[in-house]
Amino acid sequence: MTSPLPESAIDRDQRIGLQRIRDFLKVRTSYDVLPLSFRLIIFDTSLLVKKSLTILTQNGIVSAPLWDSKTSTFAGLLTTSDYINLIQYYWQNPDAVNRIDQFKLNSLRDIERAIGVSPLETASIHPLKPLYEACRRMLETRARRIPLVDIDDETGRPMVVSVVTQYRILKFVAVNVHETQYLRKPLRHLKLGTYKDLVTANMETTVFELIHKLVNFNISSVPILNSDGVVTNVFEAVDVITLIKGANYDELNLNVGEALQKRPDEFPGIYTCSIDDRLDTIFDTIRKSRVHRFVVIDEDSRLVGVLTLSDILEYILLEGEGDDSKTE
Repeated sequence: MTSPLPESAIDRDQRIGLQRIRDFLKVRTSYDVLPLSFRLIIFDTSLLVKKSLTILTQNGIVSAPLWDSKTSTFAGLLTTSDYINLIQYYWQNPDAVNRIDQFKLNSLRDIERAIGVSPLETASIHPLKPLYEACRRMLETRARRIPLVDIDDETGRPMVVSVVTQYRILKFVAVNVHETQYLRKPLRHLKLGTYKDLVTANMETTVFELIHKLVNFNISSVPILNSDGVVTNVFEAVDVITLIKGANYDELNLNVGEALQKRPDEFPGIYTCSIDDRLDTIFDTIRKSRVHRFVVIDEDSRLVGVLTLSDILEYILLEGEGDDSKTE
């Protein structure tokens, strides 16, 4: 029987870095992630879908908690996926376009059942629970954000405090955990991200076609390539909201090139990395910039893969978690 190979310095640093991040997440709460001052917009489920779109675009947000005023209960989280489901419904039922303007947010469950997709996200967590638990809950439900729901001391009823996103959590880690600098292994050695069966499109692809890709492959973005396979842009699920604000569903017939020209000026842009970039530099970018995903490219800017914040969150929480044989 051969003895195990000694742990290399880079493996040891990687393990220590991950453990420091997990220790940090276990002693900090979701409250700690929130800024000192913030604005929270909550939609009543009786609100018209059309009005909710207007409010989202006016306030530069892409999701909002839902509240059922009849029962005084938290009713889930409205996200871009719900509007995409509405578009799918419109595509399958073109005669219903006149009724769509009258749909209320509490009609979304009926629409989801009609087109056979998953219901509204209803996962939530108490803001005083460890941040680690919020991260695990997001991974379990495949959610990119999770509402913080407390209980009002006087009424005993649920009370939505805020919403925490994967980006805000990872930036909180990047800012506060010095040991992210220990994560010096390159992506190619971590099996981190998606590199096979990538869904792509070009500038001539219609938005309707892209929406079908987003739904059918359960993804939130599609890299846009030119004829040489070079990445020229990324179409994101949130781009759909810009197009259909004001319930102008004709905009969905635009091609990608036309649709991307309608992006707001404050669009943060796309972020790229290489397969040889290390996780410490990825965290450095997250610390400095508002990033939602990285497009992995080669030296000629051709598409190699896609690295999402979900991939990073899953890695820092679960990588080697069952291996207790090594100690620092």
